[in-house]
Amino acid sequence: IKTAWGGRSLNAEFRPPRAGPYEFSEAQLAQMRKQGKDIAAEKEAKAKETGRFYRYMVEHVKEVLADPKRVCPAYDPAAGYEISGFVWLQGFNDLVDGNTYPTGQDGKTRDYTNYSKWMADFIRDLRKDLGAPKMPFVIGVLGVDGLKAKDNTVAFRKAMAAPAALPEFKGNVAAVETAPFWSDELDAIDKKREKVRQMSFFLNSKHKDYSNADGKMTDAEKKEYLMKFEAEIISPAEVELWKRGASNAGYHYLGCAKTFALMGNAFAE
Repeated sequence: IKTAWGGRSLNAEFRPPRAGPYEFSEAQLAQMRKQGKDIAAEKEAKAKETGRFYRYMVEHVKEVLADPKRVCPAYDPAAGYEISGFVWLQGFNDLVDGNTYPTGQDGKTRDYTNYSKWMADFIRDLRKDLGAPKMPFVIGVLGVDGLKAKDNTVAFRKAMAAPAALPEFKGNVAAVETAPFWSDELDAIDKKREKVRQMSFFLNSKHKDYSNADGKMTDAEKKEYLMKFEAEIISPAEVELWKRGASNAGYHYLGCAKTFALMGNAFAE
């Protein structure tokens, strides 16, 4: 039973009930005051949004389980069903949230301790709300940027995986690292594609260090220049590999089917 709303965080939209209400940081409150916003209204709006997608998820799962035959014609009511597991694959929005996860004591990386607490609460609440107290749970640990990731990403991965080590979850919660399945090949091509996008921006913004500094290039000339630039840094083989292997941005694992297949297999095991 799939629920997959993108661009959401555990600290806000998927926040589990026992994590309590979302609390704005002092920096967020100061910014709102500076912008002349109504603090009370902002808090009220945030309260409605907090946990909304957690609730949607539970409602959807219960709706499907109320009539399994509707979506699975082969379902046998006499045999019944079992909630045999849950997979959580998320993280990017929390990773980059500097308001919720401030810089830690080292002055470089963010402190993601609260993510670990909320993840544990998420598992507890979900098992309760779905009536499956020992439901096996897989945490798909964020794998964006693969094995070469540093700093915040590494810190976040540790926080994300931490609940699996809690005594109460021993044997029925597993943290599965997805970084090994990241495609370095496609990532290298994506970085070259980013250079092409930057060049397009520079050409159109008349950047003083680039070919159209005086703004005299026609649209046709800019297009020709960009095509030549792209051909110089991205080979025909890389173009074909990208078409064959990627379909999205880095925060979505480059939309690489191979990556997702390998992750899915690891989750199932």
